[in-house]
Amino acid sequence: MSLKTLLAILALIISLSGCAELVVGGAATGMQMVHDRRTSGTIIEDQAIELKAYVRLREAGLNQNAHINVTSYNTVVLLSGEVPSQAHAQRAEAVVRQVEKVRQVVNELAVAGASSLASRTSDAWITTKAKSSLLRIDGLPDFDPTRVKVVTERGIVYLFGLLTPREAEAVTSTVRRVGGVQKVVRLFEYIDRPT
Repeated sequence: MSLKTLLAILALIISLSGCAELVVGGAATGMQMVHDRRTSGTIIEDQAIELKAYVRLREAGLNQNAHINVTSYNTVVLLSGEVPSQAHAQRAEAVVRQVEKVRQVVNELAVAGASSLASRTSDAWITTKAKSSLLRIDGLPDFDPTRVKVVTERGIVYLFGLLTPREAEAVTSTVRRVGGVQKVVRLFEYIDRPT
C-alpha cells in the first residue's frame, strides 16, 4: 500500500464519526492503558482491528452510499450505522469477520439512508452526556468510568467494558436516564472482581 493511499485512508477515518480516537494514537493509548482492564496488547489490537476493518470495507466498496462505524473492544467488533440493504449489512459483516483477531461481530447496521450531520451531532452529544453521567456513580469502590466505552448511533447507546456485574448494572441504569437515549445495548464482558 502506498503512502498516498494510507494517508487517504487516514483522512477518511478522521472524517468518520466516532473514529477520532484512532488518529490520536500514542498519547491517548498510553493514558488509556493506565486505567483499562484490557491488556496493552489488546488495546493496540482493537485499534488495529478498527483500522483494518475500515480499509477492507473501503476496498470492498461497502462504504459507498453507506455510513458504517466500526468499534472494537476486547476484539469484539460492533458494526453500527446505516446501509442501503440487508445484503449490504451481511456483506459488511462477512468482510469484518475476516479481519485477523476478531472474536465476534455484533452487526447493528440499520437498513436506512445515511444519517444526517444533525443526527450524528446529536449522537455525539448523547455519548458525551452518557460518559459524563458515569462520573456520578456512587457506592462502587474503585469504579473507574474510563473503563466504559460508549458508542451512540441513532439514539441507541452501546456500552462496552470489562466490568463486574454490579458495575454493569450501575452503568446501565445511569446511562438509561440520560436525555435522548432511546435504548441501551450492553456489550459488557463480566469479570468476578475489580482489577
